[in-house]
Amino acid sequence: MAISAIESFQNLGLSTTADKKEVKKQELGQEQFLKLMTTQLTHQDPNKPMENGDFLAQMAQFSTVEGIGDLNKSFADFSTSVSSGQALQAASLVGKSVMVPAEEGIMSLTKPLSGEAVLTDGTDNLKVSFLDSSGTKVKTLELGRQDAGNVSFNWDGLLDDGTYVDPGVYKITAEAKIDGKNTALQTYVSADVESVSLGKKNEEITLALSGLGQVSLNDVKKIF
Repeated sequence: MAISAIESFQNLGLSTTADKKEVKKQELGQEQFLKLMTTQLTHQDPNKPMENGDFLAQMAQFSTVEGIGDLNKSFADFSTSVSSGQALQAASLVGKSVMVPAEEGIMSLTKPLSGEAVLTDGTDNLKVSFLDSSGTKVKTLELGRQDAGNVSFNWDGLLDDGTYVDPGVYKITAEAKIDGKNTALQTYVSADVESVSLGKKNEEITLALSGLGQVSLNDVKKIF
């Protein structure tokens, strides 16, 4: 005589309920699955034996689900490993200089204000200008003819009258005549890394840059 599905679960020690009360979800592992399959085969109706195809299908379904679970765990472990590696890399940047996308830079007493202008095409006249906190242009570097690509610039703070600007943050603008038109260019700026913030789980690692504030580790283009 065939037994019901409920009886099969009870014989295996798995809890069931007939009412609508919420029950704690149980995980069906490989051992429990094999016990259930054995019980099903033992108590099946002799007049309606389980087809080989049905048996194989159930085994394949269980293997697929188990494989997906293992794969998810592997990806989780890999993600944790990558995050740990990024944290170690970021921590090693403290005290070093990095190049990041920015429209302003810090002029210090020990280092020039340096960076790169991104040329999308060649030009006969590339200019990089620096403005103070009031928006007044205090210096323009005439870099002349340049090919497409990243063009480096350095300003030591020297003004046209032979004096030097005060240390501080200066806005940077870069422009070039491309195809006969004055075109504004993206700029990258070099800055010192003061500290690293690892953040919470699944949050970006951020760097605190001298004079520029917080930037994402993913925005770093170069390390010096």
